[in-house]
Amino acid sequence: MRPAQTHVLPLVQPLRSTGTALLATLSFLLIAHPAHAADEEIQVYMDDMSQAGHFGLDVHANYVVDGNGAPDYAGEQSPLHRLRLTPEFAYGLTDNIELGMYLPLADVSSQGKLSADGVKFRIKYITPEKPGQSWFSGLNLEVGQVGRKLDVNPYNGELKGILGKRSGPWTFAVNLNLDFKISGPESAPTTLEIATRVTRKIGRNLTIGLENYNGMGPVNSLGHFAANDQAAYLVADSRLGKWDLELGLGAGYGASRDHTIVKAIIGVPFD
Repeated sequence: MRPAQTHVLPLVQPLRSTGTALLATLSFLLIAHPAHAADEEIQVYMDDMSQAGHFGLDVHANYVVDGNGAPDYAGEQSPLHRLRLTPEFAYGLTDNIELGMYLPLADVSSQGKLSADGVKFRIKYITPEKPGQSWFSGLNLEVGQVGRKLDVNPYNGELKGILGKRSGPWTFAVNLNLDFKISGPESAPTTLEIATRVTRKIGRNLTIGLENYNGMGPVNSLGHFAANDQAAYLVADSRLGKWDLELGLGAGYGASRDHTIVKAIIGVPFD
């Protein structure tokens, strides 16, 4: 939701060191034993970044209107009629690197009980742009801890590949998401999700489009589309003064327990 950089500086040494670190991380992910993707945010990542030296704040919210509320394990909170509320603070470390923190991972249960259940940290890198370039790419690494009612394994992470292109009023983006377990009592394979976003700008401050979130299963056994979580969203983005607002209405299918979901991302003029 934060505005994309209009000017970026090549960072040769950070690019080399970041690339080395990310390759090492990717190698680790492919042999780890991971977990479910978190649902504190429902978003396809783009090239939007906080400016270097500045802070940003997005507030994520989603609510499951209809679905199968049966828990997957003993002690799990039912997702049905649960409201997730997550402030995401961001800081532009450089023109190409952004730090982020989700604090707290809060929710309101179907019984109306408010609770905070964890924290997550992330680092996002967007490839320096060249003059006239219409595409963008990057990586986002996220790690965090959540309560047992949200995940049987408390420490998990995600490595997200980002790729997109702009063409006139159209924007196309895809995320390749590897979700992995860091620590916890249950075995969990690294899983792959492919998230896509296609939007068209139809007014000065209005964009509409479609997002898809397609679970592909464990990386060592991809496929079985109907056996994994799938969801599609109609989305609309607008700018209201200094505030950004994204609204989405989604439908889960495949193995998803969530049949109807509404989501919002509010970009707060924090800095």
